[in-house]
Order: sequence, then C-alpha cells, then structure tokens
Amino acid sequence: MAGPPNLIFFLVDQLRMQSCGYAGDTRARTPNIDSLALGGANFVNAVSSDPVCGPYRASLMTGKYPSTTGMVINEMRANPHHDCIGHVLTRSGYDTAYIGKWHLWSNQTEGENLPENGFVPAGPARLGFDGYWAAYNFNFDYFHPNYFLNNGERIIGDRYETEFTTKLAIDWLSSKPVKGPFAMFLSFGPPHDPWEWNNVPKALAGQYDPADFPLPETYEDGSAEYWEPSMDRQWWLSTVKPNLPKWQAIYAAMTASIDECCGTLVDKLRQDSLIENTLLVFTSDHGEMFGAHGRMAKNVFYEEAVRIPFLAYWPGRIPGGLTRDTCLSTPDIMPTLLGALGLDVPNEVEGTDFSGHLFGKAAPDGEHAFLQGMGHTWMWLDGFEWRGIRTKQFTYAIRRIDREEFFFDNLKDPLQKTNLANHSAHAREKERIKTIMTGRMADLRDEFRECSWYGQNWTENRRVLRGAKG
Repeated sequence: MAGPPNLIFFLVDQLRMQSCGYAGDTRARTPNIDSLALGGANFVNAVSSDPVCGPYRASLMTGKYPSTTGMVINEMRANPHHDCIGHVLTRSGYDTAYIGKWHLWSNQTEGENLPENGFVPAGPARLGFDGYWAAYNFNFDYFHPNYFLNNGERIIGDRYETEFTTKLAIDWLSSKPVKGPFAMFLSFGPPHDPWEWNNVPKALAGQYDPADFPLPETYEDGSAEYWEPSMDRQWWLSTVKPNLPKWQAIYAAMTASIDECCGTLVDKLRQDSLIENTLLVFTSDHGEMFGAHGRMAKNVFYEEAVRIPFLAYWPGRIPGGLTRDTCLSTPDIMPTLLGALGLDVPNEVEGTDFSGHLFGKAAPDGEHAFLQGMGHTWMWLDGFEWRGIRTKQFTYAIRRIDREEFFFDNLKDPLQKTNLANHSAHAREKERIKTIMTGRMADLRDEFRECSWYGQNWTENRRVLRGAKG
C-alpha cells in the first residue's frame, strides 16, 4: 500500500503560457511539458497575481497576497513570520528539498551572487524548508550557476543551469533513505533574460532561427522607462526592436532546455517506481511581453505577463486531458497543493483550495483572480502601481498614476487589442468587475499606495517588517 503522496514542484522564471507547445505555439519544442498537460490537469486560466519574481514567490510560499506579505518589489528579504507551505510540509513528516533559485533573501540591488546574498542561512529565512538545500538567491549566468548547500558550502555547476539543477535533484532522490514522503521544489532560472546565444546550450541554440520569430501582432514602439529610467525611447528603438526576433528565439531554446530536464526527472520517477505516488506540478512565476503593447518584461496586467502555465500530473489519480477553467492565482497554489496532498491549510491563508478540481470532487468555482501591481520591479519609484481583476472572460485594470482604466474581452479579443473601458455597451460589466476588485481590496486592507510608501512604512534596509495586516 502506497504511503502519503510525494510532491515535485517545477517552478520556472518568466515562462508565459502562450510559449508552450500544448498552448498552441508551433515553434515551441516542449514535448515533455506537453505530455504533462495531456496526461493531467491544465488550468487554462492560471495567472500570476503579481507578475514580478519576489512578490510572486512570497505569495507562493505563504498563500497570501503581496499586500499582506509586504514583498512588493524584488531584492528584499521576506518576512519569516508566516506559516508557509514549507512549515506545513515539514511538520507533516515530509522530507523537503529546495533546489535552484530562491530570490527571497537578498536585500541589496547589486552583488546578488555574493555569499552574504546567495547563501540563505538555515532557520526562519528558509520558510520551513529544513531538509536538503542547494539554492542560490539570484543568478543569470546560466553556464556558471552558483549553489549554496546547507552548511554554506558554495558549489559552481559544471553544466547548464537547468541540467545541473536537475542533476542535484536526481542525486538527492538516489541517495535519499526511504523514511517517508518527500516534497521537492525545483526552481529554474531560464528562460529569464539575458538572452544571448552564449547563455543557452549550443545544441539547442542551433535549432532556432530568429527569422521564425517576428514582432508580436500587438507590437508597439515603446520605452523602457518603466524598467530603468535611464533607458529611453531611443534605447528601445536601437536595442529592443531590432533584437526582439533573436531574443524570442533564445527564449524558445531556453524553454526547450527546461523541457528536456522535466523529461529526465519524470523518467527517473518512473524508473524508481515513484511516479504513481507523486504529484507533479509545473508552473512559472510570470510571463514576458516581448514588445507587445510597447512593453518588455513583466509587471503589467496584459496576458503575456500574467498568464502562466499551471499543470498538475498524477497518473492514476488525476485524469488525463483534464481542462479546468477556474481562475487560479498565486495565493491559491499553496492551499491547492496542501489540499491535494490531504494536509491541513493554515487558517491565515488568503487563497482558495481548488484541489477538488483535480479529482472530480466538490470545489469552489474560481470566477475571478485579483491582481496587484505594487510598484516598480526593484526600485522604490512611484508611477508603476496598478490593480486588476481577471475573470474567465474579461480583464479589468486601473493605473494609480493617472487612474486610466483598461477593460478587455479576452475571449473575443485574446490579444487585447481593443480597450473597452469607455465603451458604453460594456459599462455595466466593467462596473460589476470593478466592484469585485474594490471589495477584494477592502478585504485585504489594500490601500493602493504609491510604491515609495511601502518602502518607508513596511521595510527597513530592504527587509520586510510588515504588510497591510500587520
């Protein structure tokens, strides 16, 4: 008789759903990821509640929104005083393993690879992951990945980051004594930029031609001021626009490397007869704009940034080819995973347990996801804040700086070409969804402040001290 189920959680950085083969991208070479979608459950309306790395990861660990965790931008140390998924797993008898990118420790905007930033000391800062630890806080030199072990020993990978992370996972599984269920989180750096040919395996790089990656249909000339104020419109025209085909090709090659590693690990589970008692989840922290709507990177409410893959695979337990349209967002992941494993969900969690959708049981129907853009990606700069709601059909968002509203019908207009915010025919539905948003903000005590206010009131030396609820 099988014991308690195991968990493997694949987390990749900056992979949008639309760039996966199962989602319709004919240029993608993702057969292993596609097989997870075909053989398990595909949440087609999964979104990142705040499409920025650190805020997402704090929400993932806590089941709470960024306004509650206080992790509103990157390069901050998370507040450890939450009951996190790692804590629940550890006290439930799980052997935990965290391998790869962490990005919840550094409180400096430079020198992320320094030991004082890369090594997360054992104890509260690891948010309950008290078992095997081979992680780094921040690294984008993918052929020289740095990992810090439990004792602070620093190792440099001897192969591409995805491959070395997977090697560490397989080594741990091979050496792990049989003494109970395990929960392993694998956090990959790719396909996050920098997108250069020397930052992706040559064998994969040779399979992609930039000519196959034209500018997106909604491309607009823009500027990078939302990302780095020194980067102006001229920088966009001279650097971004001409490089977009190449960048997209490299992104696809990086995604293929992730796919290969997923296949390698799944094969290992099959060889060790673990696959039938292991829940596998594959997802991403946010997407990438690639020039759509005049934007790059993430940190915006458009589909390219917020819509992410979320696949759950468990042979014999989750039916193959299962499509779920419930609006699952980041705070829902923790309670959904715990529910699927049969573990109790802490009362303070703000997300919803959607695990019933995996097994044909009664479950809430997530009709909408609340979205928060709390500020700039990593600087205490004002003017980048927004809030929104994504339903199964519509996206509503409002910017703080000018109160401009955005309203898109994602079913009729999946590329979000037409802003319906001022169309009288959609006024009633827009106001209904806006009311949902304001109600959710009130429940969370989200005051929609400017970014610098959070820095002044919730942090000290880029350490998170509090959030909207204290």
